[in-house]
Amino acid sequence: MGKPLRGMPRASGRNRRPHLDLGASFSTADRFLERSLRSFLNLGIYNGPWATSPTPAHLSWGRARKCSYGNRWGPARPHMMATRAPRRFCRCSCFCSENLYVARYRLHVRFRDEKQLRRDYGPLEQEVERRQRMGQESAARKALIARSYHPARPDIYNSLQNVALTPEFLAAVEYSTSPGADLEGLLQQLETVSEEKRIYRLPVFTMPFCQALLEELEHFEQSDMPKGRPNTMNNYGVLLHEVGLDEPLVTPLRERFLQPLMALLYPDCGGGWLDSHRAFVVKYAPGQDRELGCHYDNAELTLNVALGKAFTGGALYFGGLFQVSGCDPWAGAGAARVPRPESHCLQAPSALAKPLEVEHMVGQGVLHRGGQLHGARSLGTGERWNLVIWLRASAVRNRLCPMCCRKPDLVDDEGFGDGFTREEPTVVDVCALT
Repeated sequence: MGKPLRGMPRASGRNRRPHLDLGASFSTADRFLERSLRSFLNLGIYNGPWATSPTPAHLSWGRARKCSYGNRWGPARPHMMATRAPRRFCRCSCFCSENLYVARYRLHVRFRDEKQLRRDYGPLEQEVERRQRMGQESAARKALIARSYHPARPDIYNSLQNVALTPEFLAAVEYSTSPGADLEGLLQQLETVSEEKRIYRLPVFTMPFCQALLEELEHFEQSDMPKGRPNTMNNYGVLLHEVGLDEPLVTPLRERFLQPLMALLYPDCGGGWLDSHRAFVVKYAPGQDRELGCHYDNAELTLNVALGKAFTGGALYFGGLFQVSGCDPWAGAGAARVPRPESHCLQAPSALAKPLEVEHMVGQGVLHRGGQLHGARSLGTGERWNLVIWLRASAVRNRLCPMCCRKPDLVDDEGFGDGFTREEPTVVDVCALT
């Protein structure tokens, strides 16, 4: 039994029952709790069942005695401590206005009212309209540039020659076209950046060619010619088909050199059936684009070549492979499976948990699958210009659009469009049937 506090009156002998002796040894905190409880019960602060019903059995109050904490008289202390009333849990009101998931678009949005919705997400309507006009506007820019632009380096517009390509690149291509060439032999000609992610690197363009191409691109950038955005994420750069470099540079690079390489490296991704491309140069500089968020390309395969200039930072980083549930989006041309309409795209939760970083090297190209999640770290100093070629195989994408993960609903477009092809109906000579 605890010793009574100094100055506390001892209970009389006739009241020395155990539950009353407990009161004599209560601590200061115990007395404060009792005082608070009595305030709830006796002063009407508490309006629960105890305030209108007899004292609960487990609060057995003793006969009246002088309170140990003052000169007032009151009931003796209880046998046990009063139990705390159960807590009521709540939620934040933002549950009904923030992070609302729209399953149709797989997006989380905020909604307060229609005015706010249009203010925050109205630019989506503008982006849709821009995309609808993009083909015709690009064709108009290309026609104007062809009539009015005067190149600084006319030699760049000549058909691609071997002298613009590095000996290492030419050797790899030569091996790929030789009888008996296989993947194991080709990998000895390349740098394997990641065997798991199937990312490779090799020198593509010579330094003189990189410098000449950059000189021409900067000259065009400084001209008063109209310019289109390279893609929906980059704001600064050049679309090569608009300046007239698709036919002399990119098309022969794809048909004569890249196709044999890709056929051995990525046979399951349409590497042997590349029949179109989209090529552009992106620019990163202080005051302009400095980095690029994580994304995957609208392509079966991608070549990314650093052209220059001097720069620090801006490394590429790679995560997992963007995939589709219920089917194989990267099946070869002979694949017979077509995804069900309810199939949807999935990204593994750990896709960027441990990203692989790859430093750019001027003149060297990085080869990877278009569905490989990737981005670019922030530029440190200088300027970085990169040639990006999205390589497409209609034999693959005609079965599954990599953007909506469904069988494509085709719409006619300018040039190569997005690499899809429409099967033209067979022309029948009705006169021969008579």
